[in-house]
Amino acid sequence: MTSIQKKILTLTSVILVIMSVIWLALTYHNHKTQQQYNEILQRYLSMNEVTTASQQVITDLNNYMIQPSNSNRTKLDESKEKIQKAKNDVSKLRNAENNFTLTNYINLIDSFIETTDRLLLFHMENDSEASVNEFTEATKISTYMSEMSLSLLDTELKTYNRFYRGIIEQSGEVMKLGIWVLLLIACVLLLVTYWFSLSITRPVFKLTQAANELSKGNFDRQVKVDTNDEIAFLAKTFDRMRININNLILEMKHKAQLERELQESKLLLQESQFRSLQSQINPHFLFNTLNTLSKKAYLEGSEETSDLLVSVAGILRYNLKQLDRSVTLHEEVNVLQQYMDIQKARFTERLQLHMEVDETCLDRKIPALTLQPIIENAVIHAVEPKEDGGEIWFRVIDDNERVIIEIEDDGMGMPVEKIDQILNETPVQTEGHSTGIGFSNVVKRLRLFYGYEDVIDIKSKEGCGTKVIIKIKKQGVDKIC
Repeated sequence: MTSIQKKILTLTSVILVIMSVIWLALTYHNHKTQQQYNEILQRYLSMNEVTTASQQVITDLNNYMIQPSNSNRTKLDESKEKIQKAKNDVSKLRNAENNFTLTNYINLIDSFIETTDRLLLFHMENDSEASVNEFTEATKISTYMSEMSLSLLDTELKTYNRFYRGIIEQSGEVMKLGIWVLLLIACVLLLVTYWFSLSITRPVFKLTQAANELSKGNFDRQVKVDTNDEIAFLAKTFDRMRININNLILEMKHKAQLERELQESKLLLQESQFRSLQSQINPHFLFNTLNTLSKKAYLEGSEETSDLLVSVAGILRYNLKQLDRSVTLHEEVNVLQQYMDIQKARFTERLQLHMEVDETCLDRKIPALTLQPIIENAVIHAVEPKEDGGEIWFRVIDDNERVIIEIEDDGMGMPVEKIDQILNETPVQTEGHSTGIGFSNVVKRLRLFYGYEDVIDIKSKEGCGTKVIIKIKKQGVDKIC
């Protein structure tokens, strides 16, 4: 992972390297130009040194001739050494343009030195006239040397004038080139700096957008930053936090849903118990009274009335059970049969019941008072309104992995809106003479009992009857033995 600090250090290092290279290039060019200037100046100084040294020799000769002391002789020897050295320096300045003049100039210096030596020799021999003549000759040669030095300097000025102008022009070109290079480098550095700033600000902007989305409650947007620095690590951590918060919210919603369903189940149970208590005025007293009436009717020879009272007593006894307990499908079918016996006594030939029951399926668990409200709904809406009555089919079918319970009638059917209300567990107003346990109540109790939504289905078309289908999965629901 490349840290932001490393990126900044890298950018700073690149800038320092570029500026150092420019500084070194300019320093090198300045040094070369200065060196060329020094070489030209040194040529001028070397030629001028010959004139100065020759004049110093003349002065020291004059002093020595006036006063031939050891100190004056020492000064004279030093002056001769200087002019000899100046001669050696001048001889190095030879080129094609000053070759001839410089050769004569060097010969003139040699003549000056020889004249000086002869003067000293005549002076040692006390030949005053010869000494004076040689001194005059040395003075003339010194004058010639000065004039020739000026001539050589003039030649040098003409020779190096073009070179000097070339240096000036080259310096100007280098200055222009330096300005363009600096502008180019400035543009490149601006682009690099802009790109570098984007590599930091763009991920931060994405992270800010993600934080803004999270603050609005949108936890589905992934936080992704395509970098390899600390911001990418921060984005990954932020994304993990988003996932954890989202999972926590989903878990809280799920718990709230479960709590709501539990609360609805409790309310449903309380409502069922309340309705049961509301419809029972001392149910045990009624049950005992019905048994007494049944026996009395039997003793009086009214067997049909006795059987009817037994059915009513059976239904009443069944209703005394708690609604939150489960029963077998066999018990539900028995109480259904008792209920239909009562309805047959009421509707006589107008009510036709057809039962197809697979006995092997009657040991399955089912909530108490499930089938009676459904078939009661069929009686009220399919048989009672029709003058010639109607037919009801009741089937219990073994469908391999499921037990299918069908309650079908040939009534006028059920509107789609009412089907949706029942399946969505919306309370539907019941008829005044029903048992009081609503159809929606049955749907809710079945779903709570079996734990899945598609336990019940309603197929109906207006004018073509209604079929209620209950699908009980065999797996996961224990039998009652």
